Amino acid sequence: MGRTLAIIAAITVLAACKSPPETARVSSKQAIPAAMQGVEAKQLFGAHGHASDQSAAPFGGYAKGCIAGAVQLPETGPTWQAMRLSRNRNWGHPQTVDFIRTLSAKAAKQPGWEGLYIGDMSQPRGGPMLTGHRSHQIGMEIDVWMLPPKRLDLSATERENISSISMRRANGAYVNSKWTRQHHNVLKAAAQDPRTARIFVFPGAKVQMCNDEKGDRAWLNKIRPWWGHHYHFHVRLNCPDGAAGCVNQAPPPAGDGCKDAEVWVNNILNPPPPDPNAPKPKPRKELTIADLPNQCINVLQSR
Repeated sequence: MGRTLAIIAAITVLAACKSPPETARVSSKQAIPAAMQGVEAKQLFGAHGHASDQSAAPFGGYAKGCIAGAVQLPETGPTWQAMRLSRNRNWGHPQTVDFIRTLSAKAAKQPGWEGLYIGDMSQPRGGPMLTGHRSHQIGMEIDVWMLPPKRLDLSATERENISSISMRRANGAYVNSKWTRQHHNVLKAAAQDPRTARIFVFPGAKVQMCNDEKGDRAWLNKIRPWWGHHYHFHVRLNCPDGAAGCVNQAPPPAGDGCKDAEVWVNNILNPPPPDPNAPKPKPRKELTIADLPNQCINVLQSR
């Protein structure tokens, strides 16, 4: 606790000594302030409770970056509610907030759905999080709960205690009985939005959507199988137009990706034997401000 308070105090002093820049861009390599050197970036970004007073701009990549001038998704809207408000992770680029407005309005047209429950987006200034995600750092990602909202008047306490529902069966090889055509339609609407780069969901859901889709299949390319993601699906948006400091992920391979998802499912059902010669995974490296784009210094220093 003492170390966290010291970090907050250091950031406050740095911000007071520097007038907020009009943008977060810097023209040359900026020295890292002494108060930030060697400190885990998640501690620096996790100490901020509000966005920087800058023009909206993401910097870096989804798992190594930050966001200037983020906006907060309103806790409740006409067709959505932000969940787990105590985490203060309902922040993102204006394009991300608009995406939620658009997708939730489409979800609200599905039978039995009042809209969407929105999970984690980003912290007020993005960056690495104190707990959980490795990505979600530049304000361009959204976790959408699989639980169909029946009401949009949940209290803050209810939003802390209610849980989403799992869609998987057989460790993610198949969907379970809670999966509906409405889930398919909501994911399809998300994937068809041109702002979407990819959507992560458990392998069985991807295979089920491949089997069920009888029309245009181009959007299936953006649905990517990944571990977990059975209580929510994870939307990753493209960098906004003109965001020079933002780094897109490479596009998914060509095609609908359905055969690849079948390989994932087969490996779940018939796990390959362990490779005794496989290298041991390296311990996770905690990022510091030196690992992030230089503009993130200004993002942290801004009021």
